[in-house]
Formats: sequence, C-alpha cells, structure tokens
Amino acid sequence: MFKKILIANRGEIACRVIKTARRMGIKTVAVFSEADKDALHVEMADEAVLIGPPPAAQSYLVIDNIIRAAKETGAEAIHPGYGFLSERAAFAEALQANGIVFIGPNPGAIEAMGDKIESKKAAAKANVSTVPGNLGVIEDVQEAVKIAGEIGYPVMIKASAGGGGKGMRIAYSEQEVAEGFRASKSEAKSSFGDDRVFIEKFIENPRHIEIQILGDKHGNIIYLGERECSIQRRNQKVVEEAPSPLLDEATRRAMGEQSVALARAVNYDSAGTVEFVAGQDKSFYFLEMNTRLQVEHPVTELVTGIDLVEQMIRVAAGEELKIRQSDVKLTGWAVESRIYAEDPYRNFLPSIGRLTAYRPPAETVEGGITVRNDTGVTEGGEISLHYDPMIAKLVTHGPDRLAAIEAQGQALDAFGIEGIQHNIPFLTALMEHPRWREGNLSTGFIAEEFPDGFAPRKPDGEIEETLVAVAAQIDSMVMERRRMISHQLRKGAATKERLRTVLLDGAPTRVETSAEGDAVLVRVLDETGGEATLRRVITNWRPGQPVWTGEIDGRRVSVQVRKRADAYGYDLAHRGVAVYARVHGARIAELFAMMPEKTIADTSKQLLCPMPGLVVSIAVEEGQEVKSGETLAVVEAMKMENVLRAERDGVVSKVHVKAGDSLAVDAVILEFA
Repeated sequence: MFKKILIANRGEIACRVIKTARRMGIKTVAVFSEADKDALHVEMADEAVLIGPPPAAQSYLVIDNIIRAAKETGAEAIHPGYGFLSERAAFAEALQANGIVFIGPNPGAIEAMGDKIESKKAAAKANVSTVPGNLGVIEDVQEAVKIAGEIGYPVMIKASAGGGGKGMRIAYSEQEVAEGFRASKSEAKSSFGDDRVFIEKFIENPRHIEIQILGDKHGNIIYLGERECSIQRRNQKVVEEAPSPLLDEATRRAMGEQSVALARAVNYDSAGTVEFVAGQDKSFYFLEMNTRLQVEHPVTELVTGIDLVEQMIRVAAGEELKIRQSDVKLTGWAVESRIYAEDPYRNFLPSIGRLTAYRPPAETVEGGITVRNDTGVTEGGEISLHYDPMIAKLVTHGPDRLAAIEAQGQALDAFGIEGIQHNIPFLTALMEHPRWREGNLSTGFIAEEFPDGFAPRKPDGEIEETLVAVAAQIDSMVMERRRMISHQLRKGAATKERLRTVLLDGAPTRVETSAEGDAVLVRVLDETGGEATLRRVITNWRPGQPVWTGEIDGRRVSVQVRKRADAYGYDLAHRGVAVYARVHGARIAELFAMMPEKTIADTSKQLLCPMPGLVVSIAVEEGQEVKSGETLAVVEAMKMENVLRAERDGVVSKVHVKAGDSLAVDAVILEFA
C-alpha cells in the first residue's frame, strides 16, 4: 500500500480524499493555487505545494507542476478527484512515464471512454443502444447547423471532454445552434483545454440515471446500483439520490449488466460511472461514461456501505477487489443536495465573497438517520470567481425515501451561511415540493416547476405558526436581555405576560408571551374570537448565531436567522419560506402599517451585471438599435458563460465597459436611450 499520495485537486473533493487516506494511514500532499493558500484542503493535508496563479489553466491544469510537486514530496501516487485533469489520458500517461501511480483507470480506458465521442463509438460497437446523434468532431457553425437539421430539433451540443454541465447547450433553432456552438467551444476550451464538441438528439422529458461501476486490474468488474440525477439546472446536477424511484430490480440489473459489459470491453480498472438517459417507461439509452469519481458518489457510499475512494486507492495499488456482485446490497435511501454560492432569487447567478459565517449541521448517525457534509470551506474563507461555486454537498440517509428527504430538509434548515448568497432556500423549498416527494421527476423539473424563477413560498399553516413562535421567542429573549442590562428587571417581571404583534412580511399576528422555566410560552390570539393556540418554545439560541435550533411543543426545529443591519427585525428562513420578521407592541405595529413603501429605483433603461464576473464580449455599440432577444454582452463567472439579451427593443445610448473588465453585481454595463 502507498505511504503517501498527492491529491491533484481542490475544495471538497480534495478534503474528501484526504479523510479516507488518513483513515487508511496514508500521508497526503495538497496542491494549491495562490487563491487557495488558506483553503481547507491545504490545512488538512500533511504537506502542501504551491503550483501557480489562481486561473486553473495556470495551476491545477498544468501537468508538469503537479508532477514536480509529487516528486518534491515523495508522493507515490496521485488521486485526481473530478474535473481538472481527472479524465485526461495525457495526465495518466505522464504519471506513468515518471513512475507515479495514477489513482484511476488506465490511459487506454480513459481514451476509449473518457472522451464522449469515443465512448459513444465504443458503446455502438458493443451493441449498446445510444441516443441518435453525430459522433464526429464538428469544425464550424455551418456544419453544426447542418447536422442539427439532419438530427431534428431539439438537439444537445456537448463538449467532448466535458463534464459538470460545462460546454453544454440545448438548441431549438438554427440561431440557438449557432450561439450554443460558439459558447460550448469557448467553455470547453476554458474548462478542459479541449474545445471539441458534438451534437446529439435531445430526449424530451427524460430522466438522468447513472450506474456506479468498480473494477480492478485482475479483470473483476461489478456495479453498485444506480443514482438518479434528474434535478438539474442549466445541465448541472443539483440534487441526487440513490436508488432511483423509477427503476425496478429487473431494469436495475439490465442497466448494471450493460454497464459492466461496456467497461469490460475497454478493460476498465477503477471507479467509474456509466450514464443513461431514461424514459418514463423505463427505456434507457447510453449517454457517456465518466472515467473518474463522481460528485454524487456519497449517496452510493451510504446505500452500499462501500468507500469508493478507498476502493480506488486499493485498486491502484494492485489489490484485487474483495467485493463480489452478490455482496452488493442497497440499504435504505440517500439524498444529496449540492450547496452552491449562487443567488436563487436572481436566476441562480453566481455569488462570490467571504463566508462571514459557516455553520453546517453536525454530522451524525442517530435514530436510523445519517447526516454527512462533504465540504472544502471554513468560516472566513473566500468564495473565488476562478472556480466552481460549490460550497458543500449535504447528504442524508434514512430507511426509506421520504425519511431521507425529511432528514435532508431538517439538515438544510440547520445549515447557516452568511456573507454570500447561496441556494439553500431553493433546496429547502424543493424538499417540500409535492412532485419531488412523489418521485415524479425529469431533467426539466426545475424549468417546469419554476418557469418564472424561484421565489420564496408564502408562510401558511404549520410553517407560519413555527415562524411566528420563533419570532416571538427571539423578541422575548431580546426584551429580557434589555431589561437586565438597564437594571430594570423587577421581581416577577420574568413571568409577566406581554402582548406583542408579530409581523411576517407585514402580515400581523397578535401573540401573548410568558416565561415558564427555560421555556417561553407563545399564545397565538385568534382575532375572530376563537380559541387561542399555545406553543411551548425551548432553545439555547443566542443573538448572533445564524441558525435558531430548539423545540416547539417537543418538535425539533431549525430556522435560519439573520439580523438586518439597516432595519429593525430579522430575516427568517424555514422549509423554503423566507420572511422579514418584526415584533412590536400594539401601537408601534399600527404606526408601521401606515409607513409608505420604499420606491424602487427605475433601472429599466440599464443593463446591469447580474453577478460578479468577467466581460467576455460586448455585442453592441453606442447608437445601435437592438431588438428584444438580441445578444448584448457575454459575462463569464465561475467557468460558465452567461449571455445577456435585450428584454425589449431600444437604442444603445452608452456602453460603460469593455471586454476583459471585471464587474461587481449590479454594475451598469450599458444604457438605453
């Protein structure tokens, strides 16, 4: 077994590999760019080596720098993680030439299956059903348009060396093919150093299901069940689960055996994933094979009890698999949410900045429920525009699907992040969505269920009662602290009942609060004269903590809390509901109701940058007439290009930026007359 390995990656996957290596008694070496000098993976590793400037093309993608770091530290093997160099046969070959073991498949398997075009050719040769499309490299826009017309719309434009939704576009017309082709090539070049793209038929209303395989260097290959990854946005997976609510045992076996046969045809020898597009009728077609560890591997680990990173290391060291197909059992259900630095209220655009608070839920195994958090950040860390916006992967496992979903919702509510925007509000709302809970999924789920973008749910029912009780308890605590600080606490004051009005986004609820030991009793008064509702609230929460955790009538509850810096009150979030909560006496509540609403500035004649990013191009000039839908500018953030289009007809009066400029969120790009 190896004594020391190097991880040629960053963030949560580097930390994930380090954890397993540490458990196996293997020392680790981290590599880092200048932007990552204070990163968590650098802190966790036994040694760390600087490999270049922040851009990945000058650091994490430079093979010579990685090899030099391995030689300097005496690392015998290198784990590539996912992304970056993980599916580059040239990297595996370079390591081989330098006497360093690649913890992944052999270069021949990567060449045959890591390349999406070559993998489809290999699948066709092995009589595996594939999605109709063009398997050749497309040279220019004209050829792309011609091929798309022959296949029939809609089509999918995909980067040959791609992954993670990078370099991928869906096109429904010739214009969208032309724009998507250019954008896919550009993203592919930036992310993978390979701008080849191909086109295939886009299957509408599909489900995305993948089979995890594992092989060794002695000819043994097994499959470890499936994952469903149908909840996607911009072709990027957001939520994954194992097993799939679609499959039955016969379909699972058919997909697994087909995956093993395909892997055997290329002599595959590591962890890998065979991806399929599946119809609602359980029909399935081979899409591609990822010759690496997948982002969503934790759900497979939790339902099988198999550490995939450990198996990869053991296989690379030449050990034979000790697990046989008959040993693989799927137990319970696992759900994974990808927590991203992005603003769900602004069409999920990237957010960068410092994590002023980062308080994930505790990792626990209790009462049949497992909570796991794979992360690569710490409080005070910086979310950089140079890399993927993933903050963490929150995974829950339970005895069945609904138990895992319920645990996921509770864990998301208990996840406190401040300093940047994040997608936890969307994820918590998703866990409550009836269609998701029913397992009625497709890759178009988010677009279909949130056609106008994401907006927080309005509080009602039990969730509204929960937020009212939490707001009242916080107010009671704050008032108590104020009286103690000002020496106004009188005998009996702690038990004196107080009448207050709780306003959730302005909607008033009259309550009466009183103390009873460590608890606060919140009596919700019925304005119609009906019977009041009593809630018993207990918590150890203190002002300044980003997550309120406690019990309401014996039920465990977590609510995200953020004090408003420029106003009275708190922002509360729970189960996808986000509200501005204030608590006042009756007279102040009456006065607040008469306050005029603040007028929002008119920005309809400006194109604002929707997220921090780099200007790739400006497509118009001053004095130019533009039509609705016409491209105005392209802005890149976190390796994704975003095309900004005109929302209406107009004339450009002023252009404020140029290609290459770095912009903050809401920076003015151009103005209209």
